[in-house]
This record gives sequence, structure tokens and C-alpha cells, in this order.
Amino acid sequence: MKKFLLILMLAGLAVATIGAAGVKEQGGDQSLQKVLDKGVFVLGLDDSFPPMGYRNENNEIVGFDIDLAKEVTKRMGVTLKLQPIDWNAKEQELNTGNIDCIWNGFTMTEERKQVINFTDPYVNNAQVAVVKAGSPVKTLADLAGKKVGIQAGSSASDAVYGNEAFAKSLKEIVEVKDNLTALMDLEIGGVDAVVLDLFVANDNIKRSGKDFKILAESLSAEEYGIGFRKNDQALRDEVQKQLLAMAADGTLAKISTDWFGGDITVVGK
Repeated sequence: MKKFLLILMLAGLAVATIGAAGVKEQGGDQSLQKVLDKGVFVLGLDDSFPPMGYRNENNEIVGFDIDLAKEVTKRMGVTLKLQPIDWNAKEQELNTGNIDCIWNGFTMTEERKQVINFTDPYVNNAQVAVVKAGSPVKTLADLAGKKVGIQAGSSASDAVYGNEAFAKSLKEIVEVKDNLTALMDLEIGGVDAVVLDLFVANDNIKRSGKDFKILAESLSAEEYGIGFRKNDQALRDEVQKQLLAMAADGTLAKISTDWFGGDITVVGK
């Protein structure tokens, strides 16, 4: 009888152990471990968003965010895979598991924070209006009755539509796939202004030499963060830890200086 009871106890203990392991497997946050196990970190981006992430003359994806991600994944011991996505469907790409994060000048908004698990901000940014240098438009108010171009699904779109009075004052809001298309429309007179990220505006004017100017008044101040699935806390925390280490040892400042001529990052500050 004692032997029989012992067998029953051991069998029960085994079942309980297996059950507990199953609960841990299903309920635990495996986001970091999954990336470590596969050895690949998939970064989703708009590959036409200079200087954060874009294709150079050799069709290679380069940029400030790309260099940051390369260093983070190197320290994590995994390979970085760059996955261009439709920016208008970025949250869907993330939630279906096609990518591990959104990292490409991704503006943190209260609305996005409801569905995205962001790191702490790593740079500050603003949404600004770009016009031709000879334009009579000097302020945002001067755009009343004018046509304004924006990238669909972008922070510029949020900034324009989020400012109801400003949006209603415009003659037309022209949505296009990317900022480069919007700026081309501005150049040929298809729109009177383009609203976009300050970094992108500065970079385009500097590299293209086009006769554009940025209005001094911005639509909104904002911050860039790296976005993960809501439950992927372990992976989010690991990337944040690496960014903090890079800020502490000067690597973050060096990468920033290489791209912008100075340290624009805000990590750990």
C-alpha cells in the first residue's frame, strides 16, 4: 500500500511540474528569448526616411537609426535584419509577427502608447512645414487656403489632422506614400507646403540642395521611440538596457555626431 501511495504521489508531482512548466511557457514573456534563440532581430522601417533609415546610391539601407540598431544587436549577440514595410500598416506588421520592432523615426504619441510598448525616447523631434524659398508663406497661418502634402499614416498626418483648426483652414490635404514624393510635389508646385519631421526636412534640404525653407513655427514637438508589441516587455527592456549602456560609454554620442555633427540624443539625460 505504501509503495502504491508513493507511486501516486510521484505521478501527481510529475503532472504538477509539467503543468507548471506549461503555464510558465504560455504565460511568461518569451519575447527576448525568442529573438536570442533564432539569432535574428527583425527591424521594421520605411526605407525612404532619411536620415533615420533610407537607401543610399548603392541601394543599401543606411541611416542614424540603422547604425544604432546595428550596435544594439551586436551587443545582444544577434543578427540585424532590416525589413522595409508599408508605414501605413506598421502596427499590423508588428502585431502579426512579421517584425520584432518598429524603429525608424517612430514618434511616440498617447494614442500609439495604447497599443505599442515604447522604449524611453532617444531623440526629440518636431513636425514642421517646408515651403519653397520664394514662397509668400511665412507662418502656419499663411497656409490657410493652401494645399499641404503629408505622408499617409505618419506623425505629420497626426499633427495636421490633430490640429482641427489648422486642418480646416487648408484648401486640401494631399496624402502620399512617402515624404520624398511629397517634396517632389512641392518642387513642381503640386502642393504649397509639406509637413514632415524636422530631421527629414533638414536632411533633404542639405543633401538635395533644393530651394526649400523650413517655417520657424512648428506644428508639434515630439519624441522618437522604438516600438514593440504590447506584451514584449523583456525584448523592449533589453534594447533599452543596451541604449543606456551605449549612452554611458559614449557610443551613442559618437553615432549621433557622425550623422548630425553633435549629440542630439536624450538617453539617460
